[in-house]
Amino acid sequence: MGYSLFFPTFFLVCPLVSGFLSSEFIYPNFTATEYHFIDNDGAFLVSRNSTFKSAISNPGAQKTNFYLCVIHVESNTIIWSANRDAPISDSGVVSLTTNGITIADQGGVLRWSTPPLPSSVYALKLTELGNLILLDHSNGSLWESFHHPTDTIVTGQHLPVGTYLSSAVSDNNLSSGDYMLTISTSDALLQWHNQTYWKLSMDTEAYINSNYIVEYMAINRTGLYLFGQNESLVVIQVILSPADFRIAKLGASGHLTVSRYSGTKWDQEFFAPTDDCKTPFICGRVGLCNDGLSSGLSCSCPSGFHVVSQDCVPNNGSYYLPFSCNSSGFSYVGLGYGTEYFANDFSEPLRYHVNLSVCEDLCSGDCSCLGFFHGNSTGSCYVLESELGSVMSSNDAESDLVGYIKVLAGPSTNGVTGASSRRQKIPVAALVLLPFTGFFLLGALGFLWWKRWGLSKSKEIKLGRRNSHSSEDLDVFYIPGLPKRFDYDELEVATDNFKTQIGLGGFGAVYKGTLLDKTIVAIKKITNLGVQGRKEFCTEIAVIGNIHHVNLVRLKGFCAQGRKRLLVYEYMNHGSLDRTLFGSGPVLEWQERFDIALGTARGLAYLHNGCEHKIIHCDVKPENILLDDHLQPKISDFGLSKLLSPEQSGLFTTMRGTRGYLAPEWLTNSAISEKTDVYSFGMVLLELVSGRKNCLLRSQSHSMDDNESGGGHSSSSSGSGFGYYPLFALEMHEQGKYLELADPTLQGRVTREEAEKLVCVALCCLHEEPALRPNMVSVVGMLEGGIPIIQPIIESLNFLRFYGRRFTEASTLMELNGSTSYPLGNASRNTSGLHAVFSYVPSQQISGPR
Repeated sequence: MGYSLFFPTFFLVCPLVSGFLSSEFIYPNFTATEYHFIDNDGAFLVSRNSTFKSAISNPGAQKTNFYLCVIHVESNTIIWSANRDAPISDSGVVSLTTNGITIADQGGVLRWSTPPLPSSVYALKLTELGNLILLDHSNGSLWESFHHPTDTIVTGQHLPVGTYLSSAVSDNNLSSGDYMLTISTSDALLQWHNQTYWKLSMDTEAYINSNYIVEYMAINRTGLYLFGQNESLVVIQVILSPADFRIAKLGASGHLTVSRYSGTKWDQEFFAPTDDCKTPFICGRVGLCNDGLSSGLSCSCPSGFHVVSQDCVPNNGSYYLPFSCNSSGFSYVGLGYGTEYFANDFSEPLRYHVNLSVCEDLCSGDCSCLGFFHGNSTGSCYVLESELGSVMSSNDAESDLVGYIKVLAGPSTNGVTGASSRRQKIPVAALVLLPFTGFFLLGALGFLWWKRWGLSKSKEIKLGRRNSHSSEDLDVFYIPGLPKRFDYDELEVATDNFKTQIGLGGFGAVYKGTLLDKTIVAIKKITNLGVQGRKEFCTEIAVIGNIHHVNLVRLKGFCAQGRKRLLVYEYMNHGSLDRTLFGSGPVLEWQERFDIALGTARGLAYLHNGCEHKIIHCDVKPENILLDDHLQPKISDFGLSKLLSPEQSGLFTTMRGTRGYLAPEWLTNSAISEKTDVYSFGMVLLELVSGRKNCLLRSQSHSMDDNESGGGHSSSSSGSGFGYYPLFALEMHEQGKYLELADPTLQGRVTREEAEKLVCVALCCLHEEPALRPNMVSVVGMLEGGIPIIQPIIESLNFLRFYGRRFTEASTLMELNGSTSYPLGNASRNTSGLHAVFSYVPSQQISGPR
């Protein structure tokens, strides 16, 4: 004990003992340079059993770039680097203070540091797993290197959804490269400039165990896994031979490898993608990759290109490949049949059933488009954007895709003949006359521009001249990730001039439509977005359109033309949950209700935790939960709150006050978070249990009151014949009478345990303090049974008694006055909290059935 007390004091007094290699811990006021620890190869900290060391390292023994690294000692393999994108020289300094770690170069120039921490640092520890941890005085973790991975993860490390690995430029240059391994809620993806080129689920060595939500990727003694429910559920697995230590690394070439250390060398166990030609840049820009199997991989140039200094360039010397957005002076060079592009297998065509000319026009109208592939038999049109990688020879005998690459300058000899290529030739006469007529032409152009400026943009759109759209309309093409873009005329035809309205909401009306490929869709004609511009609108649509989950209604496309804003959704034949649950049709069985609750919870968990951009729905209610033909729930209108302007977002408090789904924090100006959706989900869960609305007037519920054992006849909650069901649920929970809460139309087809499970989860979601509510991932776990049911905290539910009492008082007042609507007058002015109970905006006026 005496030694352990003396040890940290020693470091505070003598922090710069040259060559002294600390074991496991170092303490604040410590500094290190490569020179001070040169005898230890720059290492100044080792784990308890010397499995890992932390060192100032220069990979490859180059003399210019030094990094703070964690290194596997026996193999001398770097598993993590702090300042990968900000290397220091050999005179750079690593310091540990009570504020964290800093890395400064010569002259004290700060190059890297840990973020601001919640409390002072007591020590820095290197664990036997290779994790650098900053500890506070209670040995609590303030920061961990495992939470900020670079290109490698090791046994015992998690790579959660939303995080990623980024390749290094090379073995000697640790800077972030172009390849990424990202973890979504359903898969692990390899991407290059946001273009996917591999998925774990498609790998021949992977086994898909379930379709549950992924929480993180990990490697352990038995293999590579995507886990859900805190490692209690395997979603995807790659089984490997047992090994105590292995690493997964995203290499500089874009390959993901998993290797185990055998004691003398690394043995590679997993390699992806196995087809090297599907690695995006294997043969350089527009290089043609050929995998001859027996003869191995070879690179050449496709038709229309030849090699110059190891790069493929157009055969016509007047052409060159664009490296930036260019909207004029271009043509196309054909690649011929038998070629493919890596990203085509992982993306939907921009358009279906279009001819080659239309596909070319789509690329020509988008300056970020660098080329396209067109299928003659299917009419599919794929566009190549952002960056051009390698192309590959196609082994698919049935494929009839043909590719075209956009090139700049010069007349077209190999490309598609079209408007873009025809405008390359400038008449010789114009070149001769131009110097003599310059001023005249400028004046004429100025006059024409003035006349054009005075025309109404709406008239231009009505004329249907795509190339005459305003420059703002072209902005939609500059935003990556947009879903399919429709012309207004297309949607007008699809809906027979917006003939069949199937819903009406606060954002606008919804119409049934049929696209050219006979797909039935729901088209929302948005009318309440104020003056939001196309670019802002399309930026948010790009986020919403790239969110795909089995329990979310899919956004198939959009229209942003002039001031018109429309969204195209998949059509849900069974309508919304409120129609099925509260309507006069067949009764929903208990298992159907449970499956709807679980599916809805999974959809919300994905919005909150599985998307790159967290989305808070803000309006969870039965009207926004749609059902397919198999009663599988799909959440609609997610992300539409993102489309509101800042001024409009201030209306959320009143807009979202729909029959008691409004969380208390809306009314207290508290921060709105994903826990707001959790509260609303809790209310929906109670309605699924009871088969009735949470707030009912006598005129709505009197027939039920006569027959329902669970109709809300508690003295405190519904003494006047009116029911505030959440309070009744709380009271029955306190008494353990869960069957009193179940829908009586189920007639005994539900057990006490089944009802108790859903009621307890619902009440946990209704806690007044958002921090006490579970997140949606935990809710999913409780419903599935992987996580024990949390017991509700009664103290945090007492506000329901206040709501219920005021509801009864106001309801009695309404009965005396003969009122048939919710009071908005003096009775509700007694407290701002009553707004959550009393204010009522009809659901169809907000978002309505889809």
